[in-house]
Amino acid sequence: MIKLPVYLDNNATTPCDPRVVEAMLPYFTEKFGNAASRTHSFGWEGEEAVEYAREQVAALIGAGPKEIVFTSGATEADNLAIKGVFEMYASKGNHIITVFTEHKAVLDTCHHLERSGGEITWLSVNGEGLIDLAELESAIRPDTVLIAIMIANNETGVLQPIREISRIARQHGVPFFTDASQAVGKIPIDVQADGIDLMAFSAHKLYGPKGVGALYVRRRDPRVRLTAQMDGGGHERGMRSGTLNVPAIVGFGKACALCRQDMELESHRMASLRDLLEKGLLELEETSVNGSRQHRLPNTTNISFKYTESQSLMMGLQKDIAVSSGSACTSASIEPSYVLKAQGLGDDLAHSSLRFGLGRTTTEEEIRYAIGRIRETVEGLRKISPLWELYKEGAKLDNAGWMRGKED
Repeated sequence: MIKLPVYLDNNATTPCDPRVVEAMLPYFTEKFGNAASRTHSFGWEGEEAVEYAREQVAALIGAGPKEIVFTSGATEADNLAIKGVFEMYASKGNHIITVFTEHKAVLDTCHHLERSGGEITWLSVNGEGLIDLAELESAIRPDTVLIAIMIANNETGVLQPIREISRIARQHGVPFFTDASQAVGKIPIDVQADGIDLMAFSAHKLYGPKGVGALYVRRRDPRVRLTAQMDGGGHERGMRSGTLNVPAIVGFGKACALCRQDMELESHRMASLRDLLEKGLLELEETSVNGSRQHRLPNTTNISFKYTESQSLMMGLQKDIAVSSGSACTSASIEPSYVLKAQGLGDDLAHSSLRFGLGRTTTEEEIRYAIGRIRETVEGLRKISPLWELYKEGAKLDNAGWMRGKED
C-alpha cells in the first residue's frame, strides 16, 4: 500500500535517516556539552563527537579532517568561500568566473561582490546545460582570484566536467570552488583526484539534519586561505566563529558515513527508477528531458510537458505527488526557470517543466503510481487547453505568447 503523497522532491531536501536521528539524540540531553568548553568532561565529550564527525565527513570526499569547516549549511559555505577568497586575495585582483546556471547562493553572492567593486564573468551553457571549456579558459585573466562552478545542477542534475575545469584552473594558478550540495553522497567525489580547492555541501541533502553544512578548504598543494565572514571566538580554526551545533554535526557525520557505505548500490537503484520514470512519462506526446542525459546525477530528471503549465500540473498533483518546478530557493517566483532559460528553452517549455528528485526511500511501486497520476493530470490539462487543440489540428505554435505579460 502506497503512502500518499509520494515524495519526489529529494533535491529540495531529504528525510532524516532514522539511524542519523538515533546518533543525534544523546547530544540533546545526556551529552549536551559545548564542544569549546575545554575544562570539563561535558565539553571534552562534545569536542570528541565533533572531531569524529569531522573525520566521517572528510572521509566521504577524500579530504583531511582539518580541511573541514562546519557551517550552518551550504549557503553559508558558499558565502564564506566566495567572499573569503575575494577579500583574502584582493591584492592579486577582483575577478571571479562563474556560470549563469549556478545556485542562487552563488549567483547572489557574486552579484553582491559586483556591487562592491568586483568583476564577474558569467559563463553560458549549451543546450545540455554544460559549459564550454574553451570559453572558461579564455575568460581567465591575471586578476582572476576564483573560478566558481557547481558539480551538479540542482534543477537538472547536469554534471559539469569538474576534473577538466580544475585542470584549467590549476594551470593558471586560480583557486577552484564548487558548490557540491546536490552531488555529495550521490556520486563519488574525491577532492584530491578531482582537483577541488574549496567545496560547499549540506547535511540535509544527504539524509542528515537541516541547519548544518561544511566547507572543504584545501590545506596544501596549494594551500587556500580565507578571510572569515563571521567574527567571534575564533572557532573552526578562525574561519567560522560560533558555538558548534554538536547534535547536528554528529548527525551530519553519521549521514556521510551511511552515504559512503551505500552510495554505489543506491546510485544504481535510483538511476534504474529514474529511467523507469522517464520511460513512462516520455510516452506522452510533446514531452522531453531537459539537460544532458549522459552527464547527470542518478536520481534527477527534469521534464517538460509541452502545452501544459507547471503550476497547474503541481496543483493537480499536490495531494498525491510532491514535486517542484525548479529550485526550492526560487519556488515562490512565477518566472520561468533561469536554469532552463540559460539552456536555450523557450518560455513555453520552461513554464511546463517539473523536477523529479528520487531518494533513498523511493520505491518502484511509487514510481509506477507517479507515472500513472502524472500522465492522467497532463492529459486532463491538455484536453482543456486551446493550444493543445490547435497543435493537434496542425497549427505552428512555437512562439505562441507564453511569456507572462506579452499578450498581443
